[in-house]
Amino acid sequence: MRWTTTYGPVLIAATVFALPLFWVLVTSLKKQSEYGSALFPAEPQWLNYELAVALADFAHFAANSLFLSGAYAFLAVLVSALVGYGFARHEGPGRNKLFVLVLATWMVPNLVLFVPQFVMFARLGLTNTYWPWILWGLGGSPFAIFLFRQFFASFPRELDDAAEVDGAGPLRIFLQIYLPNAGPALAASAIFMFLWVWGDWLYPALLLHQDNTTLAVRMANAYADPHGNPLQTVTMAGVVLYVLPLIAFFAFAQRFIVRGIVTTGIKG
Repeated sequence: MRWTTTYGPVLIAATVFALPLFWVLVTSLKKQSEYGSALFPAEPQWLNYELAVALADFAHFAANSLFLSGAYAFLAVLVSALVGYGFARHEGPGRNKLFVLVLATWMVPNLVLFVPQFVMFARLGLTNTYWPWILWGLGGSPFAIFLFRQFFASFPRELDDAAEVDGAGPLRIFLQIYLPNAGPALAASAIFMFLWVWGDWLYPALLLHQDNTTLAVRMANAYADPHGNPLQTVTMAGVVLYVLPLIAFFAFAQRFIVRGIVTTGIKG
């Protein structure tokens, strides 16, 4: 009875979340004629994966997405960690009001900001380049700033005092004490920042031309027969390949989250 009440809801929730992924995987192995009729493929069609890679020029556009997502995530996490550290550990006039202003920008939908941003980038000649994402990364993320601010605020003040006695300045304290011990916050924010760019379709579709665009934009138009009819089974195969880097990145970042939870000591 205890097993049922404890693990039953977890198994039900896991099943509900896994069913769409299972459907995508099964559909990716069907013939096009079996789409929408057979529950399981009569014979697995691994050719769908070859077509998904060939039709979308998968390697080229996946490399574009990886570079863009990785560059933005790295810059946004680093800048947000530094800003969150400043809000958490240093006093200053108007600090709390400024932090509220940062949180207020978090509430503004991206679509509201898109038109003025597009006009600005077009006038600066930055369309069809990756500079918009670099500039967004250098501006940090309100969500990540909030996350780091809350995380760094829990550190004991004695760490700063001891480092200052040894002659360390604020930047050195951040780099040698706070950043090495921010594994969970770094991993969590990196996952969200990476996902935001990897899964985005609108901004790359409007800011980048065809050769420089991301995998999400390329896949939206790549899977069709010569008559323009969609190839649903090949599309599902492309979706499976599309999420594999996300799973790998999450599995890599999850280690730092778990390590930060298990180890409670402070390095440095």
